[in-house]
Amino acid sequence: MSAVANQRNGAGRTEGSAAERLARRAQAYLDEHSTSRITLDALARKVGASPSHLQRTFKRAVGLSPAEYARMQRHQHFKSAMRNGKTVSEATYEAGFGSSSRAYENATGALGMTPATYRKGGDGMEIQYAITRSPVGLILVAWTSRGLCSVKIGDSRDAVAESLRSEFPNAGLKHASEFSPFAAAMLEHVTGDRPEIDLPLDIRATAFQLRVWRALKQIPYGETRSYSEVAESIGAPRAARAVARACATNPVALAIPCHRVVRNDGSLGGYGFGVERKEVLLATEKRTAGKRGRTTG
Repeated sequence: MSAVANQRNGAGRTEGSAAERLARRAQAYLDEHSTSRITLDALARKVGASPSHLQRTFKRAVGLSPAEYARMQRHQHFKSAMRNGKTVSEATYEAGFGSSSRAYENATGALGMTPATYRKGGDGMEIQYAITRSPVGLILVAWTSRGLCSVKIGDSRDAVAESLRSEFPNAGLKHASEFSPFAAAMLEHVTGDRPEIDLPLDIRATAFQLRVWRALKQIPYGETRSYSEVAESIGAPRAARAVARACATNPVALAIPCHRVVRNDGSLGGYGFGVERKEVLLATEKRTAGKRGRTTG
């Protein structure tokens, strides 16, 4: 189970435990019927709660309303079917969308391209990318005409380039200079020469991911927040695990500073590009923020 079972506040809090159990039952039912259209009233009857109570409890525990969660599940089925070579009509039927137009509407909003284009691995997209050396290794920065779409960190040029090709296997990729504005800005940010960075982004996400990523961008430079604190800040105090997953699926590391989120006990926790890099990033930010404070104080 995802965020529902996270952040228990003690066995003595019967109300909280009952709310968690209710949310778990509702989430399990939606998982089991992920390609069916389940109304809030029908779901409430299945789990023995009033619709309004279920709506509040589920959103507080999971971070999404039952309807949002169900749409996300259908969308995941749709993406999987498209990736497995299904036609748009077949994927639409399998995912439980009412029509192909609804599927296109949902997929375009979440992917930034039509379903057919997504199935072809970004066919027709034009992406430029640059690779630059930094204190945390080689950074690949990729962008479309609308903004930054991907950031990779690794030990070799081949590895980071292959990672981008895997993400957009059929897009038109063009290698650009490491002095390109996006790459130069990212390097300045990592070295502490440009603490504030606000590049235009061309990314797509679920409603919950966007809420988390907006919250991450609000974490001040040189500071950290726990997964629980981020969950609290978006109004989903029991969704710490879901917050962790949103951090892990962030496609534009550094621009969206998922490295500033740590465990509740203050330990660094995980990082997709290696905890050692996370440690370097946080140390640089803390040191730079301290210097700025002394300069302006």
